[in-house]
Amino acid sequence: MREVRVRFAPSPTGALHIGGVRTALYNYLLARKHGGKMLLRIEDTDQNRYVPGAEEYIVQALKWVGIEIDEGQGVGGPHAPYRQSERKPMYKQYAEKLVADGHAYYAFDTEEELEAMRERLKNAGAALPQYNSISRMQMRNSLTLTEGEVKALLNDGVPHVIRLKVPRKEEIRLNDLIRGWVMVHSSQIDDKVLMKSDGMPTYHLANVVDDYLMKISHVIRGEEWLPSAPLHVLLYKFLGWEEDMPQFAHLPLLLKPTGDGKLSKRDADQMGFPIFPLDWVDPNTGEKAMGFREAGYLPDALVNFLAFLGWNPGTTQELFTMQELIDAFSVERIGKAGTKFDIHKAQWFNQQYLRGRSNDDLAAYLMASLTQEGIKCDREKALKIVGVMKERVVFPKDFWEQGKFFFYAPTTFDESVASKKWNEDAVKVLVKFRESVLTLESPDANMFKATLERVTQELGIGTGKILQAVRLSITGMGGGPDLMVIMEVIGKEEVAARIAYAIEHLKLKVA
Repeated sequence: MREVRVRFAPSPTGALHIGGVRTALYNYLLARKHGGKMLLRIEDTDQNRYVPGAEEYIVQALKWVGIEIDEGQGVGGPHAPYRQSERKPMYKQYAEKLVADGHAYYAFDTEEELEAMRERLKNAGAALPQYNSISRMQMRNSLTLTEGEVKALLNDGVPHVIRLKVPRKEEIRLNDLIRGWVMVHSSQIDDKVLMKSDGMPTYHLANVVDDYLMKISHVIRGEEWLPSAPLHVLLYKFLGWEEDMPQFAHLPLLLKPTGDGKLSKRDADQMGFPIFPLDWVDPNTGEKAMGFREAGYLPDALVNFLAFLGWNPGTTQELFTMQELIDAFSVERIGKAGTKFDIHKAQWFNQQYLRGRSNDDLAAYLMASLTQEGIKCDREKALKIVGVMKERVVFPKDFWEQGKFFFYAPTTFDESVASKKWNEDAVKVLVKFRESVLTLESPDANMFKATLERVTQELGIGTGKILQAVRLSITGMGGGPDLMVIMEVIGKEEVAARIAYAIEHLKLKVA
């Protein structure tokens, strides 16, 4: 059986889109499932779009989400270099071979001539005004010029490209692992440029040559590359590599949360969620975009979320470790239809993974936030706080954002709760509860609860009727984690002080 070798081959043209992370993940899962290799190749043939720092960003992003690279850029391996710009000399020989075998040709057309051709075809009513098997015979290339003319132009260094000579009448077939048989007539394909005038290969040639030389067995990539796949099939055929052609799988699109159209950075910005794995600062504009890491998403939660964007295990299980994803994964269970990018589901995954962390891990998040705020807190207190809050938080920062009342007494109170729950009965209970609390010796949550129940029983007032008012006096809010644990954490003196302040501040609320 052929060794499974997959590659993730991004272009360093900016931050890595979250859809690219999903592509890398699916490749990684397939490789690990079959004991194969995961390669990272940097496809930087388009030097005009190169963005400084983008390559390093890609490497860091993959490392953060837990995708391990076995071979490739930053790691090395037997097929180095893995940056296409450094492989430039090897591509020309394959382009020249295609020319020699009659499958490609030199084209010397200027930009003006190309524009005139497109205008001519438009005026003639052509649906697709392109350089193809028909229009090429009216252009300046090695198919229309004499051998002597071509030689002279090449010797004189006249700028030229090498184009693929697409057959005029041929049905090109591709068996996609996700979509089944895909058939395209060659008349729908234009004569793509394989080598640019600057001597750099285009994506199409470099991609096929590198996949062949690196012995890639499977190409898992986005749906946007499906229209190029027949062209790549032709290249494998013309280069005599059909038997070594990888199996293709074109992933479904990531759609906006509304489902109407492809997910874009603009959509994410408008809806207030990240679209990149890590923070990214555009070196050209200085514009900063927040990443999933900095927004508080855990890498294992993000991986779990991304895995389900197009794939399903065929079971009801939703929470997977990376190893469980590897064991369950198969390309055949990836759907064809586009899938909605439901950020609320991503938040749900994050919440589940936070709950699964130990209190020690969660306390570290809280302690980091407190250090930033200049607040001192012993570890025992931090452990109690995260223990009572962990069922409610979505992000690590929420321990601080939603738990400030553990450190600061409220100075304002929820008006909607006060207007409904702050009354004479509540004040009666709070006055007596405060007096009783101050007599307790090192009270814990159970003692606070027993004391409050005893006070309400003595006063003949139902505990349920005044509980929200008690919470309001302690936290300033009408809801939150276990109130008795909150009182245990802040201590009896602080409880008494907060009640006294609330009674004074809210006295006008009493009817």
